Amino acid sequence: MLTIWVVMPTCLPTVVRRCHACASERFRANGRFRVNANHKLLDAWVLVLCASCGDTAKLTVFERTNVRSVRPDLLDRMHDNDPSLAAELLQDPVVQRRNRFALDWTGAWRLDTGGTDHLDREVIDVSVGFAARIPVRPVRLIADGCGLPRAEVERLVAQGRLISAVRLSGKVSSDFSFMLKR
Repeated sequence: MLTIWVVMPTCLPTVVRRCHACASERFRANGRFRVNANHKLLDAWVLVLCASCGDTAKLTVFERTNVRSVRPDLLDRMHDNDPSLAAELLQDPVVQRRNRFALDWTGAWRLDTGGTDHLDREVIDVSVGFAARIPVRPVRLIADGCGLPRAEVERLVAQGRLISAVRLSGKVSSDFSFMLKR
């Protein structure tokens, strides 16, 4: 029987970027936007706050863009300070590259296993889905979901009793499945 696990975000991730005021490397995103209009041109930023000094930094979403080329629903969501839009934009590789920042998901996600009834079975067949692109080590997910120490999970991989189509030693941020034979 296939068991489905889901990796879900619990809050916005921490933005890793150097603060120009205090040299801290952590910013908190609160889902706020700033939109500036200059005649028919728009600029838009996601606002983030330094975790140390509280200084505000702007992450550029678009700049000097014609009003007609911006979708009205996107503009409405920015004016409403939609936190889900902020999460989408923070995960956008183009926005990350343009603003030279990375995301730290430590403490910003949880694993939903749907209960503990799968722990009693001899063979566990699990499909892991991601609600957002959260980079996580599969060994850690399996250890958390099965209630095992990570060393035990790594031993099961070495013995061939834990198999998957993805490499279990690195990080993944997309759906994968595995089978555990006890």
